[in-house]
Amino acid sequence: MKSLNEDLKTGQFNSVYLLYGEEAYLKKQYKEKLRNAMLSPDDTMNYAYYEGKGININEVIDLAETLPFFAERRLIIMEDTGLFKSSSSELADYLKDMPDTTSMIFIETEVDKRNKLYKAVQSKGRAVELGKQDETTLIRWVAGFMKREGKNVSESTVRHMLAKVGTDMENIQKELEKLFCYTVDKDSITTEDVETICTTLITNQIFDMINAVAEKQQKKALQYYYDLLALKEPPMRILFLLARQFKQLLEVKDMEQKGYGRKEIAEKVGLNPFVVGKYQAQAKAFQVKELRNIIEDSVDTEECVKTGRLTDILAVELFIVKYSK
Repeated sequence: MKSLNEDLKTGQFNSVYLLYGEEAYLKKQYKEKLRNAMLSPDDTMNYAYYEGKGININEVIDLAETLPFFAERRLIIMEDTGLFKSSSSELADYLKDMPDTTSMIFIETEVDKRNKLYKAVQSKGRAVELGKQDETTLIRWVAGFMKREGKNVSESTVRHMLAKVGTDMENIQKELEKLFCYTVDKDSITTEDVETICTTLITNQIFDMINAVAEKQQKKALQYYYDLLALKEPPMRILFLLARQFKQLLEVKDMEQKGYGRKEIAEKVGLNPFVVGKYQAQAKAFQVKELRNIIEDSVDTEECVKTGRLTDILAVELFIVKYSK
């Protein structure tokens, strides 16, 4: 990100950019910043946008060869094309000799760094990973929003908010907008405000449900389940999320026993580093064998629903009852 910010600050741009990673908010922000900085926002003559798989590469190349119309450059943006996971030798070869009057920006979620096109972008321009941000960065980012709105907030309240709404920056921004509207007549935002107006991420509700299961608080675990049903969450999706989290707990427990640190566990299991501690604490409530049994039982529960032996609502309820009694 530092290199991107430097380019935006100086106005000295590379001819090719690849923005990739899991953080959709950052990719969207930098795509718009680059687009507006590299080309006039109202210039539609020299701007082309392609999205999705199946893009006609020859058409893109023909367009890239066309001189810009009364402008310094022609800008082509391609998003979610899958070209960095498949073979795209033709475009990779073309980038080497692409005219200076054309610029390209690629936006992808996943890339294969062995891919020929990825290497061509690295050679010709910048490939920048925009992944999930750590807790410190998110706290600083939220604090910046608060300051711009003239709101006072404690660090503990910000931490509480992140624990409630998750770490997706786009979702955090939406929840902040709700908070600002709710506290429009107040100078400060409190934990109570966050609890009142912010929506708890479903994965966090699943986490709380598993806590209740681990503590054998059956009534509480079932109440979480009924609350999710009231929010129109499909029972089989709830089962999927439960099974996924139990699997993550098993992976965390196994890696912790093997001596891996939090950062390594986060990368392997696919968690944000600052939530690994919560998973480690939760995993202590279960034995490895117990976690394996629960995961196997979730598969059996799904089979019962698919074969019509149980309804989906009842099957998941019995699953929760079994392990929380």
